[in-house]
Order: sequence, then structure tokens, then C-alpha cells
Amino acid sequence: MNKIMELIGAILKFSWQAINFIRKLILNVIFFFLLFMVIGIFLISKEAQKPMDYEGALLVDLKGVIVDQTATQNPLGEVGRELLGVSSSQLQENSLFEVVDTLRRASQDPKIKGMVLKLDEFAGADQPSLNYIGKALNEFKKAGKPIFAVSGYYSQPQYYLASYADKIYLTPQGAVGVYGFGFKNLYYKTLLENLKVSTHIFRVGTYKSAVEPLMRNDMSEESREASSRLVNALWSTYLTQVAENRSITTEDVFPGAKEMIAQLRNADGDNATYALNRKLVDSVSSYAQFEADMTETFQWDKKNQQFNNISIYDYADTLTSSLPANDEGNIAVVVVQGAIIDGESIPGSAGGSTIANQIRQARLDPNIKALVLRVNSPGGSVSASEQIRSEVAAFKQQKKHVVVSMGGLAASGGYWISTPANKIIASPSTLTGSIGIFGVINTFENSLESIGVYTDGVTTSPLAGLSVTNKLPEEFAELLQLNIESGYKTFINLVAESRKKTPAQVDRIAQGRVWVGIDAKNVGLVDEFGDFDDAIDAVAKMAKIEHPIIDWMKPELSLSEQIIMSLSSNAKALLPDPLQAYIPAPVLKEVKTQTEFYRNMNDPLNRYTYCLSCGDIQ
Repeated sequence: MNKIMELIGAILKFSWQAINFIRKLILNVIFFFLLFMVIGIFLISKEAQKPMDYEGALLVDLKGVIVDQTATQNPLGEVGRELLGVSSSQLQENSLFEVVDTLRRASQDPKIKGMVLKLDEFAGADQPSLNYIGKALNEFKKAGKPIFAVSGYYSQPQYYLASYADKIYLTPQGAVGVYGFGFKNLYYKTLLENLKVSTHIFRVGTYKSAVEPLMRNDMSEESREASSRLVNALWSTYLTQVAENRSITTEDVFPGAKEMIAQLRNADGDNATYALNRKLVDSVSSYAQFEADMTETFQWDKKNQQFNNISIYDYADTLTSSLPANDEGNIAVVVVQGAIIDGESIPGSAGGSTIANQIRQARLDPNIKALVLRVNSPGGSVSASEQIRSEVAAFKQQKKHVVVSMGGLAASGGYWISTPANKIIASPSTLTGSIGIFGVINTFENSLESIGVYTDGVTTSPLAGLSVTNKLPEEFAELLQLNIESGYKTFINLVAESRKKTPAQVDRIAQGRVWVGIDAKNVGLVDEFGDFDDAIDAVAKMAKIEHPIIDWMKPELSLSEQIIMSLSSNAKALLPDPLQAYIPAPVLKEVKTQTEFYRNMNDPLNRYTYCLSCGDIQ
């Protein structure tokens, strides 16, 4: 009997080893296949990047969104999509600073005779980013080069950039979709109740609305008041800039919903005629007529059967070799983009360890004389924010100067990390402030009880053995609320010290309230208005740097990390998201924004300074 059992055991052991060998073999074959595919695409992309002949218009055919720093540096993604014929422009990210640098280089290039804005696949950017691109477009025009825009439909961010053009074309069945700004959240109180989830909220700040989706089914009056102020201020800035670009009044840009409908009715419902009558566009023409006009301006390319032009992406490839090496820099730039989380950065979020290490490297580099901290973040973990802030303070203690350049959003934790700076520069439309702290813990004891599952055990104190399957002890709730209040006092004191105010003065403008840049300057939260260029100029002047050279501080990736990154980003680009076919994009975007934050809530003390109401306003 024992021999039979030994024989069976040997057979099972051999079978398992065989299965394990086959499994490893298959995985290795798949890995090397993907590796060789990536290498092949990389070689093809390198071949495609050889110097090319061009002369004519710069075709600004931006796809996707504009961000301060792209989540992945992936030169293979676009090539892979082109090879397989897959369009995924919604997945594409474009670096704001690379776009602006490319436009500026083109303005000085004698081969570039003008520009064509074709923004059909441009998904948008925050308002300060659009302003910065607009600044580069104005510089292009000042170089004596014309700009044309063409589309069958202009969304609000598309039209904002198009308004900088010398001549705007619209197709006969097209429209200009300038209707106003709005901000909405999803609320889950009833859903959580139906699931019998117990949500425990701890917060300080009358206006701290990040927790409202978990505790309400609608927006509180305090949040509605603050959000209304924000959208109205941003909308006013939008209308003013577009009206100035088009030499018309803000009422011409948008006369109000009722007046717009009345005038559209007078135009027999023809959106193109309405846009032409309001001077929103200069010509209602077919694409064929537009092409004929561009051919007259830029001449005809017989080989490619189009007017002479080069895509902004192809043109950018011709410029990469002339960019200065990082080790020559004397001003470090560290970008904090997305929610601030503990640990290493992940796509879409700024890791406290990653950002702090970048600042530390700059601090220890004798060539680096100053730092520009570019902040475009709604905040996040208190511990991660403090990790970054303390490193900024250490940099400053080395007699090196720091200027914060705020992008579209620098709120809550984004403001916390800005406090040590010598100067804070923001845009009039930057969303900032939101000085408040909260904590959220969900427990599932009632959910489990409803299906007959219970938790029991012993502990040495009510603060031990905490679990999401148990009811939250009152003692722990009291302890967490004390931590939240202590964190708020720390936040208030940091702001008071940096802004030369008393804690009481800061408390009056804090309470989690979000301020648009123009108001933030009035209450003393920022020093002056400006863009990234102004921040570089300011810190160079402070550090007495005559010839500023930027060192973009980015984490170095190993070869294996680069391969994995390329594989994952290509897979994401090539495989369609099945949800997108069934759920409207705006809903997906709202769910993604909220769930990504709640999923990455990893502060060890469950304390967060985050502004959910600072999401996309459009």
C-alpha cells in the first residue's frame, strides 16, 4: 500500500513539475515575443525619426490632452497605434512645455511659413495651460507668420486656441460650441446605505467638500457657493480673452442662452451662419475651399497631395537632438502633477517619495542654484505632502531660492507643499487654497451581517485590532478627529508663517475654501500673477543667474522598467476599453477622478488635504 502511495506521489510530483515547466516556457515565449515586438517597433520609430525635408505650414494637430508632465515617456505608443491602424487620441497626453517649446522654435524657423490649427482631436487643458500656449501663438504671429484655424466643430478649449488665429474657418454644417462652464460631482450616500457600508467622516473646514460625495446625495450650500464663484470667475476670464483675441465684445462671444437661441432661430437654426454673424469665425467654407486657400498661401506638395505642411509631432521629432543636456542645468524644475500619494509616483499621481527625492538630488547638486516647483495638484495625503514640503524647506536652507509656479490647480496638499517658497506665482485662473483636512474610513460590518458573516475576537485595547469588518470604536474615532484637528492647526501655522499672517487671519480664508487665482492674490495666498516663464525669470533674478538653463528633474528608468512601461502603455493604447462603448465619456471621467483618489488614499494616519471640487470645470 505504501509503495502504491509513493508511486502516486511520484506521478503527481512529476505531473506538477511538468505543468510548471510548460507554464514557465509559455510565459517566457510570450515575454520574448513582446520584447522583440517592442524592439522592432522602436527600430521602426527610429527609422521614422530620420531628418526630413519640410517647408510650409506647421500643422498643429494636437490629439488628447495637455498636461504639465506626461504620465509615461513612450515614443513607441504612437508608432504601434499607427502600425495597427488603431486610433486612440483620447489616451494621448502632450507635455505643455514641449508643445510651447516646439511652437517657439517654429516661430524662429525660416522653413515654417505659418501655422494651421486643426484641433478636432484636441480634448482640452486647464485654462492657465491654454493661456501659456496662447502666449506662444502670439509670439508666432509677432514673428510675422500667419495662423489659420479650421474645424467642423469647435469645442470650448479648441475654440479658445483657435481665437488666436488670424483667420478662423468653419465648415457649412459646423458650429462653435461656446456655452459656458459647469462643475458636477457624483454622490454616493444612498448607494453606500443600500450596500450597508458605514462611512465615518472626520474633517476640519466648512468648505472641505472632498468628503461630500460619501455623505450626501447633493452639493452643500457652502460648496455650491464656492463652486459658483469659481466657475463664474473662470468663465469671465475665458470670455474676456476670447473677445480680446477676436476684437469683439464678451456678449458677442456668448450673449446668454436665451439670446443665443433667439439669434440662432433668426438664422434658421444654422449654427455656421450664427457663428459668422457673431464674428466668431471669419469664413464658412468647405474643407476643399480651405485647402485651396492654404495651397495659395503655402504652395502644393505634389508628392503627398496636400498643401505644404508638417505635423507638430513630426516637427518636434526634428528638434529633440538640439535640446540641452540635463547635467548642464542651473535651475531645477520639479513637476508635482496629480493627487499626492505616499510612496513612489504612479501614472496620474505624484508620489511623496519620488518628488522628495528629485528635490533632494537638486539640493545636493552643486550646479543647481535655484528651484522652480511646478504644482498642478488637488492635494492628497498629509504625510506625503509634508515629506515634499520638508524637502523644499531643506533646499531653501541651503541658501538656494525656490519659486512655486502654480498651474491650473494647486489646492490643499498642493498649497501645503508650496508654503516654503520665496515666491508663489499663479495664473488669475489657478484654483488654489482649499486649506483644510479630512479623514474617511469605511467599515463593512453591516454589509457582512446582511449575508450572515460576523467578526469577533479579543484585543488589549479598543485601539488595537482595528478592521474594516468591525464597527469603528468610539475611542479610535475620537483619536482620529484629534489628529485631523492637529493637522489643520499645523496647516494653518505653516501658511501663517509663510504668508506673514496670524493663524486667525489664515483661518478666516481657510476652512477648506477654494479660491480662484485673482481672489487668492487679494487674500494674500499668492504673490503675483504670471506663467512658467515668469517663475523662471523670478528665480533666476533671485539667484543672480545670468543664463538660466533648466534641469528637468525626472526619475531615471531602468531598461527593464522602460520595457515594461512601453508594453503596458502599448497594450492600453491598442486594447479598447469595453466600458467606453456603453458609458458616456463625461460619466467615466467623473467616476475615474473620484475612484482613483479614494483608491490611492494611503496616508498612514488617514489624514488628507485634497480638493475634489477642483476637478475639470468645463
